[in-house]
Amino acid sequence: MVTIDDLQVELESEAGLVRAIDGLKLSIERGETFALVGESGCGKSMTALALMRLLPEAGYVAGGEIHIGAGRDAIDVLALPEAQMRAVRGGRIGMIFQEPSTSLNPVMPVGRQIVEAVEAHTPLRGAAARAKAIDWLRRVGIPEPERRFDDYPFRMSGGQKQRVMIAIALAAEPDFLIADEPTTALDVTIQAQILDLLKDLQREHRMGLLLITHDLAVVSGMAQRVALMYAGQIIEVAPADEFFAAPKHPYARALLRALPGGDRRSGPLEAIAGTVPPMSQDFAGCRFAPRCAAVMPHCAGTRPELLDVAPRHGVRCLLYAPGAPQPAPALRPVPAPAAAATPPEQLAAASTPAATPLLDVHDLRVRFPLRGGLLQRVIGHFDAVGGVSFQVRQGQTLALVGESGCGKTTTGKAIVQLLRRVATVEGRALLDGHDLLDMHGAQLQAARRQVQIIFQDPFASLNPRMRVAEILDEGLAALQPDLDAGDRRARVERLTEQVGLRRDALGRYPHEFSGGQRQRIAIARALAVQPRLIVCDEPTSALDVSVQAQILNLLRELQRELGVSYLFITHNIGVVEYVADFVAVMRAGRIEEQGACADVLARPTRQYTRALLAAVPRLQMV
Repeated sequence: MVTIDDLQVELESEAGLVRAIDGLKLSIERGETFALVGESGCGKSMTALALMRLLPEAGYVAGGEIHIGAGRDAIDVLALPEAQMRAVRGGRIGMIFQEPSTSLNPVMPVGRQIVEAVEAHTPLRGAAARAKAIDWLRRVGIPEPERRFDDYPFRMSGGQKQRVMIAIALAAEPDFLIADEPTTALDVTIQAQILDLLKDLQREHRMGLLLITHDLAVVSGMAQRVALMYAGQIIEVAPADEFFAAPKHPYARALLRALPGGDRRSGPLEAIAGTVPPMSQDFAGCRFAPRCAAVMPHCAGTRPELLDVAPRHGVRCLLYAPGAPQPAPALRPVPAPAAAATPPEQLAAASTPAATPLLDVHDLRVRFPLRGGLLQRVIGHFDAVGGVSFQVRQGQTLALVGESGCGKTTTGKAIVQLLRRVATVEGRALLDGHDLLDMHGAQLQAARRQVQIIFQDPFASLNPRMRVAEILDEGLAALQPDLDAGDRRARVERLTEQVGLRRDALGRYPHEFSGGQRQRIAIARALAVQPRLIVCDEPTSALDVSVQAQILNLLRELQRELGVSYLFITHNIGVVEYVADFVAVMRAGRIEEQGACADVLARPTRQYTRALLAAVPRLQMV
């Protein structure tokens, strides 16, 4: 279905020529699911954009070939004129983009955007195209699709926008689909529904699927083959069952050891130290050598080739080069940066609630106005949150879980007073006994020094006209005016390294980063003023496994040292098992079940909680 041979993609930047993809080779068969995994910034999304000929303005294909189809039906993608490529793009090749907020047209109803794709690539028109669009909204799990057809993207949650993107990509039923983080913003039940839908389409149409994701549990349940990328190259490719049962490359083994879970709660995750190297440099040896636990003296000066170590199993590592010592050296654990094992006394304290909660939310209600008619008058109200109550205790973490659209993010935004102009908020949210919902002016600004939020969509929350250094310094200057410029700069540089970014990132703009890297910037911004409570809205959803481990270690270390508390909004149950002391399960704006994390996850009492946990993809660890 797809053949990529010796693909070279380069981008012109202020730092010089960036070789984003260097000699990529892969082939994907009809009906096959091929997973492309690796750290943020390693070239996964750039591979997809090159396949679709949607590279950024500064990027271009410097060499190689891309073919769609086989034999006489094969199409040379790079040789097609743009007019013909438009028919291929969306018709024969569909793509689910990583960030729905930047991919959906903000001034067009979501239903019209699906109709646009249907009419461009199928014979359907008018009412038939509308019916097809509504059917796809229903198939991807949008409730009340006839009504939501006319909604604009801003009225939908992050997960719902992601489902709309999936509907647009699948509406023309393409032969080949590129799914770039298709389930990142989805809860586990909708994720299971979408993955089942993709499997059904593959069976019906023998559709090929290039799955780009950092969720290794999804990969293990979906893919027939897996390719691991690092610094623009594939460093291991193998059948999925072999990859997870016996990974060969040190990087692959380290990734699997970095996965969070309840069994690893007693200590820090084995995060991989360092970051992906800048692709503007010339490499003399192995690109992973500076971070490798099994590095050998000659790794720094010898470039490894992709070697076949078994049928259909290739590894780019000098451990497997002819003449290398056998068996390969055992891998030593990689110490996690800036993290330490949680002391037994803290683990014991986690199960014993403190006397006074830091945050006490009581009967919180959020109502949004529904407008209609020519003058857009208020014709009713929608209860997004219908009376929730919970507590977050000093130095502990409450995880808020539930399906997309159940009110988790709305709850978090209401607590930090970000909905005052667009919704009616009632109830109480007491921080140390003072109601956040009653604060105004200077009192509210002082409270923002104590409470920060990490937003779900980092691209929408970062000012595109400000450099990273300015973004991180802005909050410090406003909320901690006692710090001088030198102290603020030192803290910004330290934060940048703590969240896994190089210092040269400080001089760049948000659009120059990948989705995962932008999320790290958003996390650094929230941590900058050293708050007592952080509302974490899907803080690790856009992060790959290794960076997720770094961030979780950092959040736990800050909690251990500073006593910071977290309201952790997420759909990643593995993360909940690792970080949460207590968990509250939301459904349709209400708390369905809450209690100690171990009790709720091990012995759920409500059918909804049991169904939610049953939908969680599980990876058999090596």
